[in-house]
Formats: sequence, C-alpha cells, structure tokens
Amino acid sequence: MTHGPSSVLRDVLSDRQAAALIRKHLPGLDENPCRVQMMYGTLDQVTTIMEGIRTDPAAREALFAGLASVEETAYEPVADEEIDVVPATDYESAGVPVGSARLVSPRTVGRWRTFEAELHGPAHGNPFAEVALRAEFHRGERTLTAHGFYDGEGVYRIRFLPEEEGEWSFRVFSNARSLDGISGVFHCGAAGPSDHGPVRVHGGFHFRHADGTRHLPVGTTAYAWTHQGDNVEDGTLKSLSGSPFNKIRMCVFPKSYVHNMNEPPLYPFAGSPGGGWDFQRPHPAYFRHLEQRITQLGALGIQADLILFHPYDRWGFSAMTPADDDRYLRYVVSRLAAHPNVWWSLANEYDLLWSKTTDDWHRIAAVIRAHDPHGHLISVHNWVELWDNSADWVTHASIQRLPDGTGEWRERWGKPVAVDELGYEGDIEWGWGNLNPQELVRRCWEGVVRGGYVTHGECFLSDDDVLWWSKGGLLKGQSVPRIAFLRTILEQIPPAVAGIDPLPSDFDVPVGGVPGRYYLAYFGVMQPRLRTFTLPPGARFRAEVIDTWNMTMTELPDVHEDRVTVPLPGRPYLAVRLRAVEEGGDTSTPCPARGPQRRSA
Repeated sequence: MTHGPSSVLRDVLSDRQAAALIRKHLPGLDENPCRVQMMYGTLDQVTTIMEGIRTDPAAREALFAGLASVEETAYEPVADEEIDVVPATDYESAGVPVGSARLVSPRTVGRWRTFEAELHGPAHGNPFAEVALRAEFHRGERTLTAHGFYDGEGVYRIRFLPEEEGEWSFRVFSNARSLDGISGVFHCGAAGPSDHGPVRVHGGFHFRHADGTRHLPVGTTAYAWTHQGDNVEDGTLKSLSGSPFNKIRMCVFPKSYVHNMNEPPLYPFAGSPGGGWDFQRPHPAYFRHLEQRITQLGALGIQADLILFHPYDRWGFSAMTPADDDRYLRYVVSRLAAHPNVWWSLANEYDLLWSKTTDDWHRIAAVIRAHDPHGHLISVHNWVELWDNSADWVTHASIQRLPDGTGEWRERWGKPVAVDELGYEGDIEWGWGNLNPQELVRRCWEGVVRGGYVTHGECFLSDDDVLWWSKGGLLKGQSVPRIAFLRTILEQIPPAVAGIDPLPSDFDVPVGGVPGRYYLAYFGVMQPRLRTFTLPPGARFRAEVIDTWNMTMTELPDVHEDRVTVPLPGRPYLAVRLRAVEEGGDTSTPCPARGPQRRSA
C-alpha cells in the first residue's frame, strides 16, 4: 500500500519503511508538543504545521516521492478501542437496604448558590463507571434533573443551582441500592447582593444574568493557569482582582506548547505520563482543585469560559475514544454545572483536533446539554475554519479572527459574537503574539463598536517563562488599563439597553450604539482634525471626544441638534460619542430611530 498526502500519520507510522521516511523528513516529530494531535492528521495537514517542511516545498515533494516508492506492505490501520461500562442493576447485592446511604445536605441555600447533597455509599469496584446517579429536584410543577458524580473514598455528590425561592424537594435515583430512593428538602432563600445566576443570551446579540442583570463580557486568556502550582495561581488571582476582566478562557486539561512545557502538579485521570492513564477513573483531587479556582473566580465576578478539549497535548487527553470522551464529559459537567459562573467551550481550535469529526462535536454538545440542567452558554472556538454557529445548541460564536467581520457574523448566525482571539500584546517570536499595545487596543475597540465582545491576550517573554497567555501570573502590558477604560465606556450605555449594536456607517468609520439614543464612532489609526455628523431629527445630543489611548473624554460645549461638526486633535485612536439628552440633561431619552450620517463638505 502506498501513502500520500491524504494518508493519516498514525496509519503511515504502522508501516516500518514508511515510518523511517517520515522520521527522516520530519525530524523532531516524536518530541513535538503536538505529536498526539498530529497522529490523527493527514500528512497534508501535518506538513503544513511542522517547522521546516511547511516552508520548504522541495522537502515536501521529496517526502511524498519517497513514500510513493515504498514497496507495498500489508498492514492494519490502528483502531480506537471502544469501551463503555453500562452500570449494572446488581452493583450492590439484594441484601443491601434501599436508601441506606448517609445523606448530608444543607437545610437552606441562597438563590443562585450551589446546593450539594453529599452521600456516603459504596466504594467497591469502580464507582466512577459502575454507579449511575441522578436526582430530580421539584418545586411546584417544575422538575429539573441533576446528575451526580463519585468524589472518591465512598463519597458521592449531587449539585444543583436553585433558581426560585421557596421549598425544593429532591429524590435520588441510582443502580446502587444504598443510594437509590434517598430524598430530602431544602429552602431556597433570597439571592445575595453578588448572586445573579448564570449568564444567558439576551436580545439576540447580548448577555444578561438569569436575574436580568446586564453582563458585558470583557475577557482575557490564560489557558493553563490552574496547572502551575499555588504560587503562580494565587498571583494570577491577585492580578485578575485588579484587572477589568470579567471572563477568562481557560483549559480543563493541562497544555503542552511553547512556554508551557512544565508538568502539571496533578493529572485528570488515574495513572502517570509514563505508565498510561485509566480514563475510567477521574482523579478527584484534580477536579477539586479546578472547582476551587472556579469558585475563587466567581468571588471576583469572573466567568470561567472552560475549554473542554484542545489539541496542545502530549498526554493523550485530546485523542481519547468517543466512549472515554463521553465519560469525561459526564463527569466534568455533572461536577461543575451547578457553579453559576461556568461557560462551556467545546474546544480551543477545534479544527486542529484531528481525532474528532464534525459529528463528534455534535455528540459532545448533546452530552453536555443532557447533563447540565442549568443551560450554561456553549461555544466552539476555531483555528482557521469557522464553526457553523447556526447549530441550535451553540449559544454564541467564539471567534479567532480579526474583528472586522463581527457585524457580518452577527447577521450570519443571529447570535452574540465573542472575538475570543484577536491577537496578543507581547514580544514572543510569532506574529500573533507580538502586537504592540496600541494595535491590541485598536482591535478591541473595533470589535466592540461593530457589536461584538472581545478577549484580551498577553505574551511577554520572561526569565521564569511565566507568560500570561499560557500560565497567568503577572499582567505586564500597557493594554490592560486601556481595556479597563473601554469597559467603563461600555458600562455607560443606557441601563435598559442590552449592548452596543452596529449601526449604518460610512466606509471609513464604524459606528455602533443604539439608534436615536447613543452613537459611538471609532477612527482607529486615522487622525482627522474634524468630523461632521447629521443627527436624528427631534432630538438633542451632547458630543464627546474620547482619546482611547490616553484615556480622556472631552465634552463639547452646548447641546446639538440637526448636525454637529466635532473638532478632533489630529491623532490616532480617537472616538466620538453622541448621547441623546432631554430637559434636565438625561442621556437615556429615546428619540427617532435614524443613525447619524456623515455629511460631505
């Protein structure tokens, strides 16, 4: 059998002669941090990302010519082993009394606070895989199902996030006799001042918490911050506490990539890097540590945008079988869904996870939805090929791209757009990670004015190799205070308004806001000395010049009708804000829906 660009790498490596050619032409393959991912890629895909050969067409041609000359060898492609455990009805013998396990649970809990039923039950065999556990929670005619999980040493937990005040009852269902049939009640009291519930989509393109509180995501990325040990992780939380960020993209699994090659303190499954993993036995300490950090983020008012899979892996977590994937998902979602500040991101750069197909991602989403009674947000993040965000289970688009297309993506999918990777401020080798701060801030403003939400990133070289984008630690860049300023501008939109929407604009200046009430025009790198705006009839406006880099706002004197010519200082990174006023100076007065238009001189 001959091999070519469409051959899968792991199948080619099963042929001894072909494998020798591969290693000759792809030196460093076995040490590559993405080797696990590449095993599932075609040779065409692999040669486009391997250093050296991807920029050397002659070397690529030599590889395929050599493979074509290899004598045909009979071989069997490597097959994934599908193993799933169906919990048996006889996990406990008939002599075990039904409902005899000890229940520990609170009598009261606040609205949007996590309720937990702790059950002390059997520990024989493998309870992670052999025990099925769920509870039905009832209030009036409402019934919600929460799935439980095994937390080690004979302890099981079922977590729930009550969304209504009053009395709730619950009943446990399990194939383990001692756990089955246990019931209880608790009272849900009023929410605390900082408890607003999970974030939901609102108004088609924006977000609110479940209690109606507006949420304007201003995010950052620190993929592997929870895998660095207490000193760095505590430093990350301290940095976040003084930052403008209310969302963080972070991985459940550890990450293996440049500037992130250290072994994590804990692993998600029983086993070891050298001895292999038992994917049927999650490591409870690993997930306890993760949920501790999620709880700490919640105390800071930060949403944890959890990346469930990613390709940057040397341990094999990105290439588990579908059965292993589903067991992992059932465990992590059952464990974390009752945290109010969780979002589900199926993948970082899904199109680099070559071990998974489009059907796999739909299956993964179905598992999440089946085990999350609280309906947390779900997205899929891309590398090159945008995910089809029209799927009914996708709540919002998570995009890696420049933000110029934000308006078009909103129209295409009719959903909120989060430009979650638009580049990183820093000084590392690669172009995506060495933007100057002015450019990163410019991209953030572009995304916001075009009706989207944006995510910051930072990659500064450091002697200790702790870069924010990979490990967290200390924020060092100049963009952070400017993004804090941008968040302030966002939060000054009228309280009843869901968020900024793109408005009709001239070719050179994007405008966003609320028709007839609020306009934000952003000039980016342009540096005009003036700009004339035509205003909606029947309304009066105040005008402000915003210097997005120097973080100043200068209001023009007087109130303006019909049109206004705004003098500008002739430097880049400026914006103009126009806000409707009524008698008394209120800036939230509705007025006729017609956007301001530039009038030619």
